[in-house]
Amino acid sequence: MDFTEAQAVASRFEVLDESGSTNAALRVLSADAVAWPHLSVLVTDNQTAGRGRLDRSWETPAGSALAVSVLLRDLPTDPGAMGWIPLVAGLAMADAVTVQLARHDVGVKWPNDVLVDGRKISGILAESTGDAVVLGAGVNTAMTAEQLPVPTATSFAALGEIADEGRLVADYLRRLEGLLSALAAGNDADRSSVHAAVSARCATLGRDVEVALPDGSTLRGTATRLEDDGRLCVDSDGSEQIVAAGDVVHARLA
Repeated sequence: MDFTEAQAVASRFEVLDESGSTNAALRVLSADAVAWPHLSVLVTDNQTAGRGRLDRSWETPAGSALAVSVLLRDLPTDPGAMGWIPLVAGLAMADAVTVQLARHDVGVKWPNDVLVDGRKISGILAESTGDAVVLGAGVNTAMTAEQLPVPTATSFAALGEIADEGRLVADYLRRLEGLLSALAAGNDADRSSVHAAVSARCATLGRDVEVALPDGSTLRGTATRLEDDGRLCVDSDGSEQIVAAGDVVHARLA
């Protein structure tokens, strides 16, 4: 893997032969703010004990997927902007994937699962650590159709494509840095541009959805918009419900 281009974007870039979890490793390393500044990155194609959202385990055969963790220290001072961080990460990855899979339909399922032709190719996990955030992304690259964990997943290989992993990570980091800079600027114009860009990529909006909520209940309705803080608005029988966290399932299109 040639990560020369990505190394030029990151403040520090380390490739690991193997890692239980790049997020967990970067959380430990983040204690040294001098050695590990803003936009430090860990990457591996052999993650053995990764985690996704809602504490799901994420394991892949060696060499079949990339795990990319980015340390964020230059964060928005406005608490209302913090909820956008996972969403802009999903947008950044979707844009990076689109560069190489332009013939396919690439979108983001709220809040940050990247879908290609309706199937998941990448997921994002944001975790706070002190005054920083570790942003982890997993991307299915060389995973064969037989290796995919569920029928709703996909990969570059399953789509008949060979991922340029170095370019993918570089494009992701560049787009992520630009979106985060807009958030950190903290004025309404910048926030509006992020809101519009995320909404345009969000495949959930306008769809009938089922949302498994943290309390165990299920919300059914139509996803209508993103709130100013990134939460999802769902119209359920004429009543608007605002979702801060939940597992979204898209209803099948007719």
